[in-house]
Amino acid sequence: MARPSPPGAQYVQQYLSTALSQRGPAALPYAEDAKWLIRQHLVALAEAYPSLRPRAATFSHDDGRSAHLLQAEGTLPIVYRGTAYNLPSAVWLLEPYPRRPPAVFLTPTRDMLVKPGHPLVEPSGLVRAAAVPYLATWVFPASNLVDLVRSLSHLFGLDPPLYSRPVTTVHPNPPPPPPNPSPDPVPSLSSSSPLQSRIYSSLPSPYGRFPPSPQIQQPVRPTEDSAEAFRRNAVTKILENVHRDAAGLRRAQEAEMEAILSVQANLRGRGEELVRGVREMVEEKEGLEQQLQLVLMNTDVLEGWARETEGKKRGRDVLDADEVFELVDGLSRQILECTAADLAVEDTIYSLDKAVQEGAITFESYLKSVRALCREQFFHRATIAKARAAQVTRLAARVV
Repeated sequence: MARPSPPGAQYVQQYLSTALSQRGPAALPYAEDAKWLIRQHLVALAEAYPSLRPRAATFSHDDGRSAHLLQAEGTLPIVYRGTAYNLPSAVWLLEPYPRRPPAVFLTPTRDMLVKPGHPLVEPSGLVRAAAVPYLATWVFPASNLVDLVRSLSHLFGLDPPLYSRPVTTVHPNPPPPPPNPSPDPVPSLSSSSPLQSRIYSSLPSPYGRFPPSPQIQQPVRPTEDSAEAFRRNAVTKILENVHRDAAGLRRAQEAEMEAILSVQANLRGRGEELVRGVREMVEEKEGLEQQLQLVLMNTDVLEGWARETEGKKRGRDVLDADEVFELVDGLSRQILECTAADLAVEDTIYSLDKAVQEGAITFESYLKSVRALCREQFFHRATIAKARAAQVTRLAARVV
């Protein structure tokens, strides 16, 4: 009885989306950041090899643990001596997948046997990961299930790991064996439905030392319609082209994604610079607001002083300038006196300039007077600078 046809791509996508989105006790034990890649690998495998169908099942580890994992179960196609065959297989996606390679098993039916001593397959059906180059050199995230199955199909086509169990019929009175039985092996082949496993091989049967007899089933080479062969080859070619185009599209999308990630990183850096600039502007604004408050306070003080001074002026006809300012110490008094003398010298020099221009004094008298005034002005300004420096030092010592 033929099995149902392989599920369509849309059904596979919906099934995997549902299975990988489960939470709680029913959740599959895969890393959350890897589930999208697992789904992509299984969908691509189902599209390239419809005979391998994804499903969830219970896997038993060697240490006795059981886990609910995904697998691709079905048949693995090979071509041996120009004829296509199918190997019953199961590709298990263990917990570390896709950072670690999957576990591949051959699941021979009751009329099949694993070739003893096969270099790639253990007697239990487990494919030796160390002996298969693609499994031994698995690289995350470049390695995938489609390329793995393609590699296994090529390797098993060179040396099939399964062969048919011979079927014998024993008569009530079997004829005695001839002396010196021939050691030539008797190959045995069997066929099955399209979706079942069909393993044909000329490998020696474990019953090969039996002498040839009519009771042993002889190999039957399957016949294939030319139209069916053309259809299968055309489908294979189309699938190869689709897979190649999909791989190219994936590479282009990865390159585009790298460019987008680079732009995103650049924008993130600029965003951080903007945030830093805004923070500096806010700090500068706060500093300016503090300075504004200080200026406003000083303005209030000066306005109060002006009002008080104006009141004193109204009470008298003449306002004594010396009474307007209150000096706190001797240095301040010295600075005030030197500043007044400096300004007086400046006014005298200005008056001398006017006098020499109008011819009221001679040029020689002008030069002599200006020279003496400039020397006096220099001493006043030097005294002001020293007094201010002494004030700053005294104020700093008071603050400490």
